This record gives sequence, structure tokens and C-alpha cells, in this order.
Amino acid sequence: MRGTPGVTRIPRPLLGTLIGVTALVTAGALAVPASAAPRPDTSNNVSSVPAGAQQQARDFWTAERMRTATPLDLVTVDGRADGGKALRKGTPSTVSPSAPAKALGKAAGGIGLMAFPNSGGQWTGGGAVVSTAGRVFFTHQGRTASCSGNAVTSANKSTVITAGHCVKLQGAWHTNWVFVPGYHDGQAPYGRWSATKTLSTPQWTASEDINYDIGAAVVAPLDGKKLTDVVGGQGLAFNTGYNLRMYSFGFPAAAPYDGEKFIYCSGTTNRDFLLSNDHGMTCNMTGGASGGPWFTRFDEATGTGLLSSVNSFKYNFLPNRMYGPYFGADAQNLYQTAQAS
Repeated sequence: MRGTPGVTRIPRPLLGTLIGVTALVTAGALAVPASAAPRPDTSNNVSSVPAGAQQQARDFWTAERMRTATPLDLVTVDGRADGGKALRKGTPSTVSPSAPAKALGKAAGGIGLMAFPNSGGQWTGGGAVVSTAGRVFFTHQGRTASCSGNAVTSANKSTVITAGHCVKLQGAWHTNWVFVPGYHDGQAPYGRWSATKTLSTPQWTASEDINYDIGAAVVAPLDGKKLTDVVGGQGLAFNTGYNLRMYSFGFPAAAPYDGEKFIYCSGTTNRDFLLSNDHGMTCNMTGGASGGPWFTRFDEATGTGLLSSVNSFKYNFLPNRMYGPYFGADAQNLYQTAQAS
């Protein structure tokens, strides 16, 4: 849409910047050595990572590099050419949360009574979300970067859901991709889990359509164990409709945040009335929160819920309003592909 007020227009394939994707290559990013290039499969929606590159990624992400990784900003849209299309929907369906094979102490139960609604504050409620959610680290255009993500119930016990731009951006798959559940203060209490595959929706990989900004990763076993056996997995919900009570989580790392604290927002969402078909929530999270989970049916006492969207974008004229893609048929197909890998 030409001349839309408050929306920055940037040439394709990137659909714009919220706080400025150019921040990705400014102060704080570390130049990194070349890594083995991902090998896209024939569908172009999946990128396979060679075994040597998986080990390299685990070794690369030291505590110092994790602390200094530049947050990958949330994104914006450049017009309504894609946003005006109807989403492919289907029958509502859910997947239940799964517990880890062994109790995780504090992470296994929370204290509840967190503020609702909340536009951005540190999560102190404990519960399963403290271990299933984490930071995502990778290299993009030769620089270190970070997002957020979450482990989910899956047949392979190895699936992480994040944003599409946290696995592929500007036509290139990210490298050195790892998931660090329960991250805090440069520490990886449950280890660094390297991707064997990263995936996204066909619409994101083809044209970076903001309505389908959803990504996934399948991670390799660590010390002979699978991801959700160690940290548990959140449930999922598809085709939920709009106007829902939801909680959003992430590790924002752009000012005023620093990536070291686990932040949440909560409130009753509504459908974006501007340029997308996304859910909208009042939330002041910043870059680095991208890919963090949005939950319906979230139980503060246990820290479990149904993952129904992810942190995706903001409009530059609405800095305290965040949006996440609707989980319809294509999000469900992405999940099914990932868990079958």
C-alpha cells in the first residue's frame, strides 16, 4: 500500500523493519567464521544442517557470545498485497502439553497470581514455561543474533517453534542455530541444542509474508537425551479464532531490556485491523523477543498452555502493540512436518 502512514516501505524480500533490522549489524554484533551452509531440501521450506555444523554451533555459542548477540528485531509490513488475502483455516485442534521425563524442581511448579493484563514485566511465576521457553541464537549475514523460541509436544520430542524470520531472513537460512531453554545470565542450564533442520511456512520462505511468520526447528539429541524428555513441551492450538485471553513470553534484548530476563505480556487479544490477519496484544517487548510463544488456556500455577502464535511484528506508530500470526492450516502443516522429521 503506497504511502501508508507510519509504515516503513523497504524493497522485497524483507517486508520492512519495526525497530530497524539494520540494528542487527551495529554495535554488539560479533563477526563469526564461515560455517557449513545449510542444505535446502527440494521443497525449499526446510534447511538441513550437516552433523559437523551441528557440533560447531554448540561449540560456538559461549556464554560471552550469547550475552553479546545482537537481538533480531521484530518486523513490520510494507503494504496490503499479502495482508488482504484470507488465511487458510481448518478445524480447531489442540495438542496437550507434555511433562519432562524427570521433575525439574522450581520449573515444575509456579506461584501463580501474576498481573493480568500486563504490558511487559519479568515472569516470576515459575512453572513449566521457565524450562520450555528459551533464547534462540544464530548467525545472520556474518553476525551473531538472537530470538526466542519454545519446546512443544511432538512425536520426535525434538521440535521448537519460533518465528519465520528467526530461521530465515532476506532469502537466507540462518546458520549456527541453537536453542537454549531456560536461558539466564549467559547460562544454559539445560544445554545448547543445535538444529538438525530449520523449517518455515511456504509463504514465509517464498515471499516473507508477515501473516505466515512462523518457523520451527528440529534439534539433535544432547548427551543421549531428547529435548522434551529434558525440559517438557508445551501444547499447541490451531484455528482458535480471535479475541482470546493470551499470554506472551520472550527474551527481549533491545533497550530497555538486555536479553537476560524472561519477560511476559498478557491480555485479551484482537484481530489486527490494519495490514495483517494477526492477533494483537498490548506489549512493550522489543527485539530479541521474536519467536517467543503466545499461549491460550495458560495456567499460571503450572506454567503450561497451548501455543497459539509467536511474537512477530509491531507497527512503528504503535510501539506498545505487538502482533503474532494466526495459527491456521499452514502453521499446523509446519508443525506436522517438523514433528515427523
